Amino acid sequence: MTTNDSVGGAQQPASPDRRTIRRWQRYLANERLEERVYRDLAERRTGEDREILLSLATAESRHQEHWITLLGEHAEKRRSADLVTRCLAFLGRMFGSVFVLALAQQSETSSPYEDDEAASAEMAADERIHAEVVRALAARSRARLSGNFRAAVFGANDGLVSNLALVLGVGAAGVSNTVILLTGASGLLAGALSMGAGEYISVRSQRELLEASTPDPESRHALADLNIDANELALVFRARGMDAREAEARANRTIAAAKNKRAPKLPTVDSGVDRDELGTGLGAAVSSFCFFSSGALIPILPYIFGMSGLPAVFLSAGLVGIALLFTGGIVGLLSGKSPGPRALRQLGIGFGAAAITYILGLFFGGTA
Repeated sequence: MTTNDSVGGAQQPASPDRRTIRRWQRYLANERLEERVYRDLAERRTGEDREILLSLATAESRHQEHWITLLGEHAEKRRSADLVTRCLAFLGRMFGSVFVLALAQQSETSSPYEDDEAASAEMAADERIHAEVVRALAARSRARLSGNFRAAVFGANDGLVSNLALVLGVGAAGVSNTVILLTGASGLLAGALSMGAGEYISVRSQRELLEASTPDPESRHALADLNIDANELALVFRARGMDAREAEARANRTIAAAKNKRAPKLPTVDSGVDRDELGTGLGAAVSSFCFFSSGALIPILPYIFGMSGLPAVFLSAGLVGIALLFTGGIVGLLSGKSPGPRALRQLGIGFGAAAITYILGLFFGGTA
């Protein structure tokens, strides 16, 4: 039952029950914590990013007034924010803006205001738009993540899955602990070297491709001697994507600047790839090698400490499962999605691969 009075465009229940009051108090706690998170982030930023974050904090403060008005005397009681909002604040303090913005995006997207008649339509719309604002800010932060970081995350995941599958497959065949440990160590070293070399070649090749598209800086010294009537420089601009008229005009201006002893630059092709985002070949190789090794080490830990049989298998799988949940959650978080489903997906894929090799090991071990 509702009255005709409204707060911010929302219908106010005539006499809210205890459960409703607790829900509103939780909303108020969330808004207070979100405001603090945005203000904390703003202190670390400058310029436009800072202004945007402060504006978001102001909007959260405005939402607080809505719930304070609805709660009346019940607003004095402080409740804890929900788990997602508390994680948002914790990760922001521990790991910096990229994590907190990614989680804030997910939090704003899953706002309950659209389904709660006590929240105004304006507040629900605010939350929806906040999600898009945070999505854009988070995209900037994700772009600043170097290729080295991505190589580290995926290197660790590959080490976990490949070596668990290898160790369980060999172990299921009934070989000794020494053989299992040797196989796991060989898989660790071979995989880490392969990953490191692959990352180095990949990043170096991509950088070399970008360099091949960059004009030779020495070419500008020839501009002053070009025949302005023939104007072959216009062909360069046309090859870079300009139409004939625009290329001719640009070439004339460039040659004139060169003859006046100003050193113009030739145009470049926008590849859509930031070199800073790629990282360095050596950095990506080292990150991939180290994190693949750290991931591949986990499945063989029980065997290093002398365990054998099913206890070793279960412990190895359990340790890898925890690590897969962590890496999957990190990837999900950085993508702005809920980390839970991504963590479970990572776990399912990893255990699926390990189960296949374990079954094959049992089969071949039984027929040997």
